[in-house]
Amino acid sequence: MIRIFTRAAVRSPASTLGYPVLRQGQACRRFSSSPWRKEDPRISNFGREIVDEYAVMREKYDAPKNTIVLAHGLLGFDELRLAGKIIPGIQYWRGITDALAHKGIEVIVAAVPPSGSIEARSAKLAESIALKAKGKQVNIIAHSMRGLDSRYMISQLRPTDFKILSLTTIATPHRGSAFADYMFETIGPRRIKRIYKVMEYFGFETGAFSQLTQEYMKNNFNPKTPDIPDVKYYSYGASLEPTRWSVFAPSHVIIKAKEGINDGLVSVDSSQWGHYKGTLIGVSHLDLINWTNRLKWFFWELTGSKRNFNAIAFYLDICDMLAKEDL
Repeated sequence: MIRIFTRAAVRSPASTLGYPVLRQGQACRRFSSSPWRKEDPRISNFGREIVDEYAVMREKYDAPKNTIVLAHGLLGFDELRLAGKIIPGIQYWRGITDALAHKGIEVIVAAVPPSGSIEARSAKLAESIALKAKGKQVNIIAHSMRGLDSRYMISQLRPTDFKILSLTTIATPHRGSAFADYMFETIGPRRIKRIYKVMEYFGFETGAFSQLTQEYMKNNFNPKTPDIPDVKYYSYGASLEPTRWSVFAPSHVIIKAKEGINDGLVSVDSSQWGHYKGTLIGVSHLDLINWTNRLKWFFWELTGSKRNFNAIAFYLDICDMLAKEDL
C-alpha cells in the first residue's frame, strides 16, 4: 500500500500558473497494488506504483540549489519554429521550462541534433551545457534516448567545463527496445538503407536508430558505459494500456510481447537505471513531456473520469527530490 495524493483539486491563489493545487494537510487516499503488477513475471521490480500522485500540483516545492538541464529525446528539439517569428515556436518541454523557472529554479534546455549517433549527440550535449552553464554544477533530467547520451557523456567524455551532480532519466531505453528490433527485422537491410538515404537527404542523421536495439545495448553500450561513482543516477518508467486508436497501440503490443509493461515506446524494465523512483501508471511516452492529447482528456472527463497525470507537477517533484538530496 502506498500513499498518494487525492484527485480532488482545489484552487489556490498561490497557483499563479493556473493549475489545480493540493493544499498541505489535504486528505490522501490509499491505493493497493494494482493487478497488472502480477501479470508479468519477467519484471521483478516495478518500484513504487505512481497512480495519481502527480494529478495536481502541490502548493510548495523546494528548488534545488544547482542548475537543472533538460535534455530532449530522439527526434526532439528545444524549440521548433515553422514560420519564423510570425507564429510562436513549439517547445519540446511544453510549459515545463516556464513552470520550473516560475518556482525559482534555474533551467537550461540543451540543444542537440535530433537523430545522430549517441557519440555525436553526447558531444553536442556537452558543448551545449558548457556554453550555457558557464562552469556551474548541474543536475540533468533526460527524457527517452537523451538519457543514453547523458550516460555516455558522463562516463566517456567526462566534461570539465561543468560538474554533473546527478542524472535523472525518464523512460530511457537503457536496455534497448523490442520495437526497434522489430522494425529492423521487418523492414530489412535493403529498405533500411533506402530510408536512411531519404532521411539524410532531408538533413537527418541516422546513427541513433540501430543503437536502440536490445542487442546493441546489451553487448556494446552498457558494458562500455559504466556509471561514475560521484554522480547520482535516478530513473522513472511509465506504463500504458492504449486504446485501439492510439498512436501507441501497434508499438505497445510489440513491446509488451517481448518486454512486458511499457509506455508505448519504452518498457518499464528497460527504463530502470540507478535508483529507480517508480512507475507512472496510465501515462504514455508523450504524456511525460506534457504532449498530452487535451481533446482526449476533455472527452474522458465527460464520462466522470479525472486526469491522473500533470507533467508539470511531475517535474516540479523531481526538482523537489533533488533539493532534498542537497543537489
